Amino acid sequence: MKSRPDQYGSVAVTMHWLSAIAILVLLGSGFGAAMTIDPAIKIMLLQLHVPLAIIVLALTLARIAWWLLADRKPAPIAGTPAWQEALARFTHRLLYLVLVIMLASGIGLLAMSGAGSILLSGAGTLPDFTQFPPRMAHGLGAFALIALLAAHVGAALYHHLVRRDAIFRRMWYGRQ
Repeated sequence: MKSRPDQYGSVAVTMHWLSAIAILVLLGSGFGAAMTIDPAIKIMLLQLHVPLAIIVLALTLARIAWWLLADRKPAPIAGTPAWQEALARFTHRLLYLVLVIMLASGIGLLAMSGAGSILLSGAGTLPDFTQFPPRMAHGLGAFALIALLAAHVGAALYHHLVRRDAIFRRMWYGRQ
């Protein structure tokens, strides 16, 4: 369950991949809802988006608690320059920060707009979310999240395809 010096444990791996899938669905449903003009489709997308965001909030808080209280991350991959390790740590922390900002602004947006009751019932007219202050943070956060995810995936692909240092095996189940 816990991480070893050379590999992430099953708890960390599960939380990572569940979060990754959920975040991709959140980005798709969020941008889809923002771009659609059909109110029924917007409600349907947000009815997926909001509960999934709550799951990501729970996973994110669980991951932070897991790393602070129960587990230690594996040692850096041998031969990785110190600046890359520092950049990786910074990027991971920034990912957590942006996720928390996105989740907080989403909750604020629902609370201020009153859209929560509409999404629960599936009936009514959604407000114009752009009229509420958390909308800007939520929108900018989505673009920041995309940039951070691109950097994260790009670095993983660099390690896998260029350095060939088994980075993907570290973040999967089983022994290397």
